[in-house]
Amino acid sequence: MKNRILSGNEAVALGAYQAGVKVASAYPGTPSTEILQNFATYEGVYAEWAPNEKVALEVAIGSAMTGVRTLFTTKHVGLNVAADPLMTLAYTGITGGLLLVCADDPGMHSSQNEQDNRYYAHFAKIPMLEPSDSQEAKEMVEAGLLLSEQYDTPALLRMTTRVCHSKGIVNMDAANQEPIPTAEGFQRDLKKFVMIPAFGKLRHPLVLEREKKLAAVSEKSPFNRVEMNDTRIGIITSGIAYQYVKEIMPEASVLKLGMTFPLPTTMIQEFAAKVERLFVVEELEPYIEDELRILGLAVEGKAFFPKLDELSPDAVTAGFAKAGALPFDLPPDREKAPGSEMPRPPLLCAGCPHRGLFYALNKMKAIVHSDIGCYTLSVLPPLQSIDSTLCMGASISMAHGTAKAMVQAGIDDKRPVFAAIGDSTFFHSGITSLLDVLYNKGNVNVIIMDNRITAMTGGQQNPGTGKTLQMEETVAVDIIELVKALGCTRVREIDPFDLEGTITALKEEIDHDGPSVLVTKRPCIQLFRQDPKVVRMVDTNACIGCKMCLKLGCPSISQGDIIPDEKGKKERRYSYIDAATCYGCALCEQVCKQNAISVVAG
Repeated sequence: MKNRILSGNEAVALGAYQAGVKVASAYPGTPSTEILQNFATYEGVYAEWAPNEKVALEVAIGSAMTGVRTLFTTKHVGLNVAADPLMTLAYTGITGGLLLVCADDPGMHSSQNEQDNRYYAHFAKIPMLEPSDSQEAKEMVEAGLLLSEQYDTPALLRMTTRVCHSKGIVNMDAANQEPIPTAEGFQRDLKKFVMIPAFGKLRHPLVLEREKKLAAVSEKSPFNRVEMNDTRIGIITSGIAYQYVKEIMPEASVLKLGMTFPLPTTMIQEFAAKVERLFVVEELEPYIEDELRILGLAVEGKAFFPKLDELSPDAVTAGFAKAGALPFDLPPDREKAPGSEMPRPPLLCAGCPHRGLFYALNKMKAIVHSDIGCYTLSVLPPLQSIDSTLCMGASISMAHGTAKAMVQAGIDDKRPVFAAIGDSTFFHSGITSLLDVLYNKGNVNVIIMDNRITAMTGGQQNPGTGKTLQMEETVAVDIIELVKALGCTRVREIDPFDLEGTITALKEEIDHDGPSVLVTKRPCIQLFRQDPKVVRMVDTNACIGCKMCLKLGCPSISQGDIIPDEKGKKERRYSYIDAATCYGCALCEQVCKQNAISVVAG
């Protein structure tokens, strides 16, 4: 037996490979991104980054309908995008195993909300598995594929950030429960795969019957197990919360759930009858707790454990203490985790090409609808250049709505309306939004920031980079030509490192009546190594401490030491540039009116 330490994402990729998955598709989204990146490295498999999650799931569905074991991965908000095909897929079923891996993000480490996607399984009536560590993540991949094939359904593997990124010991040996089925190709079945209303009505009863069969499976699932100890406290839990429960309440009786839709109601009722107090410990919504209340069980849960943010050992400890169920006394001055009082805010990287654009936008006094990407950080001081961020692709549509509303309602607001969107996000769902603006004669200034990579999630390829996920050469979409093909007659490229030129271009678009598109073209700074020849420095003799360069929000620039003047009377604090992190974008040099910033001599 070989063991290795793997993250949950690495374990899912390994499990998929060992279970015979041949096709995998996704759109990158933290905390799920590394699953496909790892899977793509295995031999004999195909993996792709699709333009968005809806497309990715539809690719996976087409693959599974040919009898091939298939993997689809997404973060929680991505499943919203893919929900349209998912809900009807639950009716059609599949031929080959199809596993949908959804990574929720309790605590919103890299997301705009912390929705609980366990409800999607309930909504679609498809089986759901929840791992609590990397080993289970690997095992549940094959188990999910088997459920999918045996019950003619997609299966959902629900992960969370902590399970995705935490590492644990994983048995590397393949443990196939059954031989990997041989794909027989696409078989025509009109009443199964063509969901016109007449055929959909025939399929819906089958979905309900399948739910009953899966409920019986859940009662016997090895992922649902009882750990009886002290019967004064009984705890029902799942996912990463199980690990915290075992750490804080090791003597309590626990029903650990790994298959959480359908729930094993008989097992739950029998467990509840054996304990004096019954608790549910789960992250986010009272998904399990509410189901227990429907069963008529006296259960305690969200009265003591939070509905927001991810759980932690401290949160679980505090919850049981509040409930009067903690088996030990809680110290009155319990220490908090180091650094918890001083979180480090995220910042645009030194040399980021977005910085110049949003510095210029700030000067326009415009309404700026931003999209999802690194550039969303421009909401923070000192740039503070954007007014909204909602979801992928929404910036252009929202800007269009704002501009139309001001006209129709007669609102006397002279501020111009801009939409800012990245290249990968534009490919994801911004194209149709721009099409809407052009078709409906909108008056919106759209800025597409082409940094040649999907930077926000770690630098993945996209349709504009010329390479696939598996690093094969492919077509690179020309954004300017694409925009022209949509019908935009006013589109041009600007350089965000040229502040004067960028400001001039923005002013020209404000004066223009009608839709326009500006495309910034500067690659993400993370694609390059630092060039010492372009690193900037501050001449302390010329610097007057005006702080203009600090308004860029560049992490390489800070205030230096306080120095006296020649007579030793007045003091001033000059700016300082960290040569180790400066990438030489020259924005600071452009905003300095004292000419105190230049390239390092020599």
